[in-house]
Amino acid sequence: MDYFAQSIKQAIRTVPNWPKPGVDFRDITTVLQDKTAFRKLIDAFVHRYHGHDIDAVAAVDARGFIIGSALAYELNASLVLVRKKGKLPFDTLVEDYELEYGTASVELHQDAFKPGDKVILVDDLIATGGTMLAASRLIRRIGAEIIEVAAMIDLPDLGGSAKLQEEGLKVYTVCSFEGE
Repeated sequence: MDYFAQSIKQAIRTVPNWPKPGVDFRDITTVLQDKTAFRKLIDAFVHRYHGHDIDAVAAVDARGFIIGSALAYELNASLVLVRKKGKLPFDTLVEDYELEYGTASVELHQDAFKPGDKVILVDDLIATGGTMLAASRLIRRIGAEIIEVAAMIDLPDLGGSAKLQEEGLKVYTVCSFEGE
């Protein structure tokens, strides 16, 4: 793990037994509050995608908006919001996905991309992968090309990254918490 990834990982606060017993919650607010860690985080993404022909950054509701907006600005790309159902005011496409107990939905404006647009899909972390898979399906339905799915944190023990890769998506995360 490189220096930047290690320093970002160290800046993430782990809250044991939240929101329920046995869960170690990875709290990114400490990265956002640390101006050096936050800059390193955004720089890690910018350096990865700088020089690529990126048309848009699709950011997942809500913490993905934080990373996505800064990244879109730095890459001179548009920012597209993938929202929870019922939050977008215009014609939308909706994709359902499975939760531990039940289902949820994300949506995207139908005119969010042009066919062939090159897109980076961003969220704060990859856990079970359900939200990112649903978002990727929406983007592909419009005809845009997902260059990579990106997140600050990977929780590989939950299998989300593997599911995304099984769907033919490239995955990049700054750091991971495997077996931790």
